[in-house]
Amino acid sequence: MKSVQIFFTLLITGVFLSSCMIEDNLYEVSLEEVVSQYDLWYIDYHKTTGTGDVPFLSKAFTVSFLNGTLYANNNIVDIGLSGNGLGIRVGNYNTYTGVLETNHTLDGGYDFEVYQTSVNEIQIEDTYNNVTYYLVGYQRNNFDYDKLFYENIEYFLQEYIAWEKISTSISGTANAFDNELFLQFTPENTTTFYSSTDPFGTTIDIINWNFAGAYQIYDVENYEDLKVLTLNYDNGDNEEFELSVINDSTIRLYHIQSETTYEFSGRGFIQYLKGGTPKSAVRNSGRKRTKIKREQKIRRHLK
Repeated sequence: MKSVQIFFTLLITGVFLSSCMIEDNLYEVSLEEVVSQYDLWYIDYHKTTGTGDVPFLSKAFTVSFLNGTLYANNNIVDIGLSGNGLGIRVGNYNTYTGVLETNHTLDGGYDFEVYQTSVNEIQIEDTYNNVTYYLVGYQRNNFDYDKLFYENIEYFLQEYIAWEKISTSISGTANAFDNELFLQFTPENTTTFYSSTDPFGTTIDIINWNFAGAYQIYDVENYEDLKVLTLNYDNGDNEEFELSVINDSTIRLYHIQSETTYEFSGRGFIQYLKGGTPKSAVRNSGRKRTKIKREQKIRRHLK
């Protein structure tokens, strides 16, 4: 099996020293050892460079290379459970030539040059399609689920047909949003949402979506586990919330103006299969990730 050269730059900083020493090491390992050393490779899609696209990578959040089999997690919901954490089997791969050769069940074959840039990071380059992806390695028992959810929060919100309000805090002042019991976030123009005042327990297939508009999500300065969600209704109304993830089926929305806290539960999970096509809800078919550049807000209060 052909070996590949891996370059590391190690930054060694002394505890009591203000200076640092940079040391370069060159050694050879097999490509198979490189790509299979971690259970999961998180695709840091926001770092992707180039003008091309590899469809199965732009639809996945993680990929795995195990004994010639290619796996992917195309959903955030249930990640860590589906396929014992690896997701679904999507194809095969081999490394015999020193090139990562993949054969996706639906998308076909793609070849990648692999470069290891740090102990747990690699970049894979498809020169034919002019695109490079950046992958961060994790073992299943130390995968950074918080990073996955918050860096890709828009996609998480889209993985349920509807979000149903399941609780409203006693504290807080009455406001119009108290009457809205369902929310829906769709991939339409990336930022479309719908809202409904239908009663709790309404079957999701017959929900009457009373309102529509555009939504935007902001990063919060100095907070990795908090976002700000704004709902800009077509009728001119605007609502702003602090958004946090409780688990992969529950979110918390803190209404900043009224200081009311709501919890919503996901209804109608949409499972994306090998080609990015969901098991249900045809309106979300063909979803693929795009680079997201969020604006940043300063948290205006501490609860």
